[in-house]
Amino acid sequence: MKKILIFCSLILSINIINAQFTVTGKVVDDSGVPLPGATIFESMTSNNTTTDFDGNFSLEVGAEGVTIEVSFVGFSPQTIVADSSDLVITLSSNLALDEVVVTSLGITRDKKSLGYAVATVGGDELQDVVSYNALESLQGEVAGLDVQSFNTMGGSANVVIRGYSTLSGSNQALFVVDGTPIDNSTGNSTDMQTGRGGVDFGNAAMDINPADIANVSVLKGAAASALYGSRGANGVILITTKKGKKKDGLGITINSQVTVGTVDLETLPVFQDTYGYGYGTYRRGYKGPSAIVDGEQWTLNYYGQWGDNSAFYTGDDGSYGPKLVGQEVHHWYNMVPEWADLYQKTAPAVAPSDTPNDFFVDALTVQNSVSFEGADDDSSYRFSFTNAQSDGVLPNSMTERSTATLRASKDFGDLNVDGSISYIKSGTTGRFGTGYDGLNPMQGFRQWWAVGASILEQKRVFEETGKNYSWNMIGTNTDDPNGSPNHQPLYFDNPYWSRYNNYTEDSRDRSFGNVSLSYDVNDNFNVLGRLTFDNVNEVREQRANVAVGTGGKGANLFDDQPGYQVQNRVRSEYNYDLIFSYFTDLTDNIDLSAIAGYNLRVQNWDHTRAQTNGGLNFPDIFSLTNSVNPLTAADVSQYDAQKKVDGLYTSLSFGLDDTYFVEGTYRRDRSSALPVDNNSYDYFSTSGSVILSNLIDSEAISFAKLRLNYAQVGNDTDPYNVFRAYTINPARGAAASASNPSFLPNANLIAETTTESEIGLEMNLLGGKLGFDFSYYDKTTEDLLTDLDVSPSTGFSGITTNAGSIKNTGFEALVRINPIETVDFKWNVVLNYSTYTSEIVSLGNDATGNAIQYIGYMSPQGGIQIGGQVGEPYGVIRGHKFVRDANGEKVLNVRSGSSYDYAHYQRTSDSDLVIGDINPDWTGSVRNSFSFKDFNLSFLIDIQQGGDFFSLDTWYGYGTGAYDRSVGTNYLGNDIRLTIDNGGGKRLPGVILPDTAVITDGVADVAGTANEDVMSRYDYYANPEGWTSIGAPHEMHVHDASFAKLRELKLGYTFPDEVLEETPFTSASVSFVGRNLAILGKNAPYTDPEAGLGAGNRQGYQTGAFPAVKTYGVNVMLNF
Repeated sequence: MKKILIFCSLILSINIINAQFTVTGKVVDDSGVPLPGATIFESMTSNNTTTDFDGNFSLEVGAEGVTIEVSFVGFSPQTIVADSSDLVITLSSNLALDEVVVTSLGITRDKKSLGYAVATVGGDELQDVVSYNALESLQGEVAGLDVQSFNTMGGSANVVIRGYSTLSGSNQALFVVDGTPIDNSTGNSTDMQTGRGGVDFGNAAMDINPADIANVSVLKGAAASALYGSRGANGVILITTKKGKKKDGLGITINSQVTVGTVDLETLPVFQDTYGYGYGTYRRGYKGPSAIVDGEQWTLNYYGQWGDNSAFYTGDDGSYGPKLVGQEVHHWYNMVPEWADLYQKTAPAVAPSDTPNDFFVDALTVQNSVSFEGADDDSSYRFSFTNAQSDGVLPNSMTERSTATLRASKDFGDLNVDGSISYIKSGTTGRFGTGYDGLNPMQGFRQWWAVGASILEQKRVFEETGKNYSWNMIGTNTDDPNGSPNHQPLYFDNPYWSRYNNYTEDSRDRSFGNVSLSYDVNDNFNVLGRLTFDNVNEVREQRANVAVGTGGKGANLFDDQPGYQVQNRVRSEYNYDLIFSYFTDLTDNIDLSAIAGYNLRVQNWDHTRAQTNGGLNFPDIFSLTNSVNPLTAADVSQYDAQKKVDGLYTSLSFGLDDTYFVEGTYRRDRSSALPVDNNSYDYFSTSGSVILSNLIDSEAISFAKLRLNYAQVGNDTDPYNVFRAYTINPARGAAASASNPSFLPNANLIAETTTESEIGLEMNLLGGKLGFDFSYYDKTTEDLLTDLDVSPSTGFSGITTNAGSIKNTGFEALVRINPIETVDFKWNVVLNYSTYTSEIVSLGNDATGNAIQYIGYMSPQGGIQIGGQVGEPYGVIRGHKFVRDANGEKVLNVRSGSSYDYAHYQRTSDSDLVIGDINPDWTGSVRNSFSFKDFNLSFLIDIQQGGDFFSLDTWYGYGTGAYDRSVGTNYLGNDIRLTIDNGGGKRLPGVILPDTAVITDGVADVAGTANEDVMSRYDYYANPEGWTSIGAPHEMHVHDASFAKLRELKLGYTFPDEVLEETPFTSASVSFVGRNLAILGKNAPYTDPEAGLGAGNRQGYQTGAFPAVKTYGVNVMLNF
């Protein structure tokens, strides 16, 4: 029996050996160059090998005729039958060396021929995690493109390419969708932009539907955008929408994404829970530390009627009151007569379990999109409809947008007709108030909150009574024991009442699109006629049921009365283009491309604002007809303007041997906004590139290109800066009158010009495993459109003039790494990096002919300035600095009290010193993408190093005692809230100067002695960290804007075909998605370093900043 088994085993082994097959071969690229390191797998096994240096391989497989899978980074993998022992396998590159990109005026070009930087972002990348605002999807995607959002629902995004280049003009990039220039204005008020209060109504470009985007091209330099002439100075973002394609099945795609947003607690204050309402000895006499344990450290009570230590002073908006140890006191809710069980009773003085951070709610966003598409040999169509609804993180806030888009094309022989139209209907309720404004709850929470008040009790009292019972009501400030409490809020409304009574509503109807006729006269000559349009009709409504104290924007708007304001904003832009294109091969190795065209742009604005006069006749009815007094001319304003710009342009390019490329462009514009005698201006560009890889014989270099360009573009002005237009005044009796505008018209105004040179290098190495694109640019903007003050004796407050120049130089890098690429597994890494320096070269001369050395474009609350001086960057922050000794240590000023000395930081007497710079040192991002069979994972880390901002939130907040940093024990082990003579206070790090020290420009001539025993007061609001006269230098509240964020995350699964065979779907996928899920690093305390006031030039300032919002959810895509 044993012999039989041995015999059978021998026969089986022989059969197995005979069944094995050795496949050999060579792997090469399209040019026959061997590919060393290519991977060869036997299908459905782990059996594999790699090619040697000459591309050869040998692999023993199970049997002849099995399939093998061949892959190499940067090349499309192949699956072939192993039926030969001497295979030659050719892999095709997927590096897109012949990539076609969209450039100026919608013209498609071979990317390798371009002599300037063009970055492209695929629509699929923007669809990975769909943002409600499509602009935010570009964050971290392109080197040199800075996209900053401000955490307000439906709010604006600042989109700046290669730094700030103008002072008073717009620095925002131009958006163009399928050849249609898109209005991207905000229409936000000056008060809103300077932190004084208002609502961020968002960018108009956020109307673009992310689901319709096929790809985005970013034209970064002047040469890339030169054909746009007077609107190309800030770069251009070209968006190409999806066209209809031939599809398996019905051509129907459904995409649905549901996400939930929660505030990031790392970007909110941390509140102390030890001390309650009050400002300490500022309001009452101090009994002494012996009584602090039972909360009875005050000898006097601000409330005359309820006795010593019996009540919190709710009129205070600080937290230097009694220690919260459970003593019985009257709270704000003991003044609510509807709460009979609590009215005029007491309750324990303890910190509530909630904080203002519990005011926020989860934000649900639902985005549903459906599209129908199809195509045949001479036509295509695509129709899509998207509805997006998003709640804000504040109560009573939501926004909704519906978009319908149709794009179609048809060939009629040599004539092609192409067109698209999008209609957007959007509406928003309860936009976030911003800045130092009673409509902004964060202003109170961050700056003036009184610990001891419960935010959830504020919610309950509003829900149960509907009234404005605030934690900050004036209260019982009366000597009448029978007097009723004064329920009027002193500074701050109940935030819930405010959100449901003093809120905005706005709606926008918009349509934009284009139609074009393209006729091929012959194989070389084409004529294109195109009409583009963008029409916006917007209504903004502001309600104020009542406005209180000094905090509310409503108070300023309606003079402390209920009121209603409505704005109608109508804008339109039409562009008419006629473009002639000629393409030919002059010889076998020289090709020519020539373009000539004409453009006419017509823009119209019609804005009307009206508001009630003297309050409302009937409460809660918000209408102009409900005004107490008739409307006068002072209650109504209108702005009506038209601007026309026409331009002639041409482009000529040559290519030699598919290796050398050169191009030149010229454009001449004429603007109705400039003086009639000087309203034309010229722009040009020249660029060239060399495909070095055609000249270098290297197996390591797959592609290499050197590019160089020089160009000039511009930026003209708005209407009415040249010609005098009068303002109609309110009638006096029967007499009407008009007055001059506040700004003096300038008949000598000319357009800004931006001149830029750029050099770049693109390379793909190691068969596509490594690729990079480096750019260096030098950009100077001259004849800056600048707003300057003029003498009041002229009858005007200012003038717009051409004054000075700004220079930006920078470096950008894009690096692509493909470490692993097999049939089943791929790993791709994309890194972006950019850095630039900014310098104001000159600022022109004043009216007396003297050179202007400094211009400030923002003097916000807090006493700082943001502007620029000749020789400095744009966006320097100025204020009081720390005085420092000869070693750079902070100097302490020691003062003598009645029984003790105390210290605070000494600040410079000069408040015009540089304390910060809004410009970052560098920005970058890292995107990792993995795929394994049907699974995929990608995440984007977005980084900024450097840049500064001034925080009014900490300037006030550190002085009001609500933050956790205002309590604790000192190095002696004592409560820092004790007076210094009783062991309290805090020892600040710093030095004390000798009396003989001489301080010049904030620096002492000698070194100081380290502080060892002098304490600083923390027993009341005038501590060394806040806004008071003995408080902090401004420099203490300038914070580092650096951050590293997990900007985007997607984990997806694509269902394999065999799973879908019995379903109606041709493809299906599901993904977990997230955005802004984590801040991996930051230095700014209690806030999001990216928060600010909104889009525009005024950056580097936070007041009432909103927290970052983390969103996560599910995305499902189905194709039929």
